[in-house]
Amino acid sequence: MHIIKKSLQLCLFGCMALLAALHAQASMPKAAEPKHLTVYMEQIIGDGSYRNFKNAQELNRVSAWIREQMRLFGIPCQYQNYKVNDEAYRNVVCSLKTAHAGKVIVGAHYDVFEQSPGADDNASGVAGVIETARLLAAEKARLKKSVDFVFYTLEEPPFSHTEDMGSYVHAKSIEKLGDNIQGIYILEMIGYFDQNFVQQYPAGLKWFYPSHGNFIAAVGNLQSRELTAGYCSAMKSLNLLQCERLISPSFVQHMDFSDHLSYWEFGLPAIMITDTGSYRNRNYHSEQDTLAGLDTGKMAQVVNGLVNTILSE
Repeated sequence: MHIIKKSLQLCLFGCMALLAALHAQASMPKAAEPKHLTVYMEQIIGDGSYRNFKNAQELNRVSAWIREQMRLFGIPCQYQNYKVNDEAYRNVVCSLKTAHAGKVIVGAHYDVFEQSPGADDNASGVAGVIETARLLAAEKARLKKSVDFVFYTLEEPPFSHTEDMGSYVHAKSIEKLGDNIQGIYILEMIGYFDQNFVQQYPAGLKWFYPSHGNFIAAVGNLQSRELTAGYCSAMKSLNLLQCERLISPSFVQHMDFSDHLSYWEFGLPAIMITDTGSYRNRNYHSEQDTLAGLDTGKMAQVVNGLVNTILSE
């Protein structure tokens, strides 16, 4: 009788462990697909017509493709139109709405610098936002807030750090929402990793961060430090790519080179998720910034960390 009782206890414990494992597995969102990221980036880069400010037709092609791709996920989009020097440009603003009052924003710019293919800068970020949208749309019932996915134009020179940046136009348009904006995540170059490359840093930072180029960075200011902590914690808990936090005042050189700065200027909590751009990618702003240099497997890990961060908030 004792042996039977012992066997029943072991069976019960085993069944409970199995059920717990199955429950944990069921609660995990589907993972990002590297092959999806590749297809998205191929569509963004297109046939070689550079998507810079001088080529509004190509920018319009890309923004129209983004809008249609998001529609396929069941996420409606609208264009945010504005003019610069009598030329029309547009952001793409897509909303995954829930019954909750709070909102987070996930964004990336889709234009390029001059005649660069812009695979890492910033087709990688745009692809990451699109794949994040696909996964969160499938998990909509679990979201505790609404999510806007925003694709910006005119991030690159000569419009960087001006009110003509697409992100500045968008930030200004949502300024009055204030506390309803719980976090803004900007994906800026998320595809270049090199274990053997010696990572570069702004002056003074190399003593505090890894010497290799095989991590993702979450850059924030004091107001957004909890967002950087949340994202890196998600990456660590899921045993994903190494994540490093940098809490930076806006005057640190090159730490304000992306769209998160536009939101900082309106007092909104925003962070940049990045492979560190020109501090790592030797192809930055050149014709060599192609898909061949990117690691879509690690890009997928970056996306998985972001999806889990948003679902857990």
